[in-house]
Amino acid sequence: MYHVQIADGDLTRNMLDNLDYICHMHVAGVPTRGEIDDTQEVNWRFVANAIATSGYTGYVAHEWHPTPGRDMIKSLEECFKIMDVC
Repeated sequence: MYHVQIADGDLTRNMLDNLDYICHMHVAGVPTRGEIDDTQEVNWRFVANAIATSGYTGYVAHEWHPTPGRDMIKSLEECFKIMDVC
């Protein structure tokens, strides 16, 4: 998903338009490829809700690299909170 946003933008529309061809989603912060928090350009909570309501049944993974100086556990917990929309 990082590469789609960088290359084409309009991440959610691209994802939904191509859902029949997707068997694995990989999220990462844009532009840092790190945490998916509110310092990134993609609203991952919005994307997570779109995934949850789309009928997608495959895997969603996160390329998680904590920002230096941040508490790694709190950072990971925040990432889970953002993507947990069930």
